[in-house]
Amino acid sequence: MNRIALAQKETAVRDTRIATLRPIYLDHHSTTPVDPRVAAIVLDTMVNAFGNANSVDHTHGEAAMDLVERATAEVADLTGSDVSGVRFTSGSTESIRLAIGHAIAMRGGRALRIAATTVEHQAVLDAIGIGVRSGLAEVLWVDVDAEANVRPESLQAALRESVDLVCVMAANNEVGTIYPIEQIARDVHLAGGKILVDGTQAVGRVDLRVTDWDLDYLAFSSHKIYGPKGVGALAVAGNDVHTEITARVLGHDGTLNVPGIAGFGEACRLIGLEGVGDEKRVRASRDRLEARLLRDLPGIVVNGNRGNRLAHNLHISLPGLPNDAVIGRLRNKVAVSTGAACSSGAQTPSHVLKAMGLSEEMQEGAIRIGLGKYTTQDEVDCAADEIVAAAREVAESMQGVRG
Repeated sequence: MNRIALAQKETAVRDTRIATLRPIYLDHHSTTPVDPRVAAIVLDTMVNAFGNANSVDHTHGEAAMDLVERATAEVADLTGSDVSGVRFTSGSTESIRLAIGHAIAMRGGRALRIAATTVEHQAVLDAIGIGVRSGLAEVLWVDVDAEANVRPESLQAALRESVDLVCVMAANNEVGTIYPIEQIARDVHLAGGKILVDGTQAVGRVDLRVTDWDLDYLAFSSHKIYGPKGVGALAVAGNDVHTEITARVLGHDGTLNVPGIAGFGEACRLIGLEGVGDEKRVRASRDRLEARLLRDLPGIVVNGNRGNRLAHNLHISLPGLPNDAVIGRLRNKVAVSTGAACSSGAQTPSHVLKAMGLSEEMQEGAIRIGLGKYTTQDEVDCAADEIVAAAREVAESMQGVRG
């Protein structure tokens, strides 16, 4: 038995032993489990294709570079971009920082005028904040409505202010609302600006076409599409000198994470082939879970745009029930979250829910549920039972305290 087969056998034995100890996993916005087919590619690359992709003087390096090039083609195919416009990073956060940093560098010393929605991921807000605090950028905020939809009048008002860069996520990481990126990109370019799209939650689930839609920057991560952590990409529109400049500024001279990149490429290939079918099944499971909760928990509210949201997203509020108390009772049974992984567990309210204008009671009772392609119907039914039971326990305990 070779080393790969032995390692796979040991992993299978370990997973079988601890499977019964794991709670049902419904936090796929935070991260997804690695597809076993992807894991096999990563392991094979680590063991058998371990060469440095920059060492092209021998066949080991050539083999590694070949894997990188194949992965680049898969990323480009999934996002509708040119291979020359794909740059690998450690993930969406690095991609976002590189994009904003590059946009700042291209302004020739003048402060970059940025417009961003008030519900952007914290990674975007942090990158913008760095630019503002350093005097290299200024920001205009684009408002959203109660379903987290971008308010067109607010976006148009920002575009009339001659903004250089507009930051709009493809889909919201908390309430799942999907944004009309093609139209927004068209409006941004007509106003003379560029667009940065955070596609972290959307790539592979929502149609995004970098070249056709002229998306100046598209950032996303491998671990949101059943690939390994620690790798992502920044795809840029392949037009005129912009791609050439971007390649020079953002190109990496360091050692490439070949196993991660190879796994990322395979994850892109698989979601491109199977994503439509997976999304259909996930949506049906989400709707089943939603129906159960709406039936058994009077007063529950589903947040976001229910007619235009990510298939795996279910964001609810249990008014009057503190979400930390409910999640505490679910901790060893069902894995859900109060919001984005970067701020989960924090005592500060979600900036997304606040921007939507939700009441404090709705914000304090908010729970984010994210299903995945491996979520079974039995798990959905069991999770529904556990969530209902936890909510009722919290309600009863609070009634006891008040009594």
